[in-house]
Amino acid sequence: MPINNAWLFLLLAGSGVASAESYMADMQDEIPAQQKAANLGYFQSRDLSKIPEGEFGDKVRKGYELFVNTQQLKGKYVGNQLNCTNCHLDAGSKAYAAPMWAAYLAYPSFRKKNNRVSNFAERIQGCFNFSMNGKAPAADSPELVAISAYSYWLLMGGLLDMFGMHDKAVPEMSDAALQQGGNADSFKLPGPLSDKVKLDGRGHMPGRAFAALEKPAHAPSLERGAKVYGEHCALCHGAEGQGTVMADVPVIPALWGPQSYNWGAGMHRVNTAATFIFENMPLGKAVQLNPQQAWDVAAYMNSRERPQDPRFIDDVATTAKQFHADDDGYYGKELDGNVIGSQAFPATTVE
Repeated sequence: MPINNAWLFLLLAGSGVASAESYMADMQDEIPAQQKAANLGYFQSRDLSKIPEGEFGDKVRKGYELFVNTQQLKGKYVGNQLNCTNCHLDAGSKAYAAPMWAAYLAYPSFRKKNNRVSNFAERIQGCFNFSMNGKAPAADSPELVAISAYSYWLLMGGLLDMFGMHDKAVPEMSDAALQQGGNADSFKLPGPLSDKVKLDGRGHMPGRAFAALEKPAHAPSLERGAKVYGEHCALCHGAEGQGTVMADVPVIPALWGPQSYNWGAGMHRVNTAATFIFENMPLGKAVQLNPQQAWDVAAYMNSRERPQDPRFIDDVATTAKQFHADDDGYYGKELDGNVIGSQAFPATTVE
């Protein structure tokens, strides 16, 4: 199979560090979906059995463990029943399910809302605050370092394998460098890869985020969405969208309600949820719904109340104007006589 190096075209975004106080406003900026590549077979993450022994390998393993069982941080950094892998499928390795190997290359990245750059660890902090409805681990915390190390290892191991260097170890980096991300000026490829992989435009690696989905022929319908949900989703996520818990362990995520992502999470947008659903659901089958069904069911589940946006200011109307004016979601809109968000659940349940 020919090697495809055409995945990197645009200029490097730069690097920088934002303050803990400022990232809350825009860490969930929408990541534009991209047209699905014809062939993604050239890139596969390195098998987990190849994680090395030693201090660096321990960080990578810890990152994997936190990624697939984020519930071990429940009550400390996690306020709902979700795990990272619920949205970043196959432990963060699946293309067009927000894979971590592609995300790692995209940060640090400029964020237009407040005219600054956020690094990779800060992007993960945003996930804890919004998708996990929790509290972000501090910069340089063992948790952020571990998730950063795991994401870096997925990327670099896959690149080395892609060019036949299956026995070459992933180069180790300092904790500070790991948290910056692969779009930092200081990020260098190891010698054997330096003349094979172009890093300009690295934030647009095929497979990143979600695949673009065509607009539906008809405006999304909550009624049709409820029917799609009952036929295709309720078996796993429950009739009331509260997910599935077995032996006190969450195995299928809640899609709305107190144990789901909050109103600040990127997945609350109907277009984002629709692209994810169409490409990846039902789990293990994928591309089983038509685009209209994906839009309809995304609208249905994202019209239901969930935890409050942690950026809440004064009231729903003010918060909607400040943070939701341009997104494709229901927050702040009136539906059946109720303003969505006005009956939201608490924004966080962690200490």
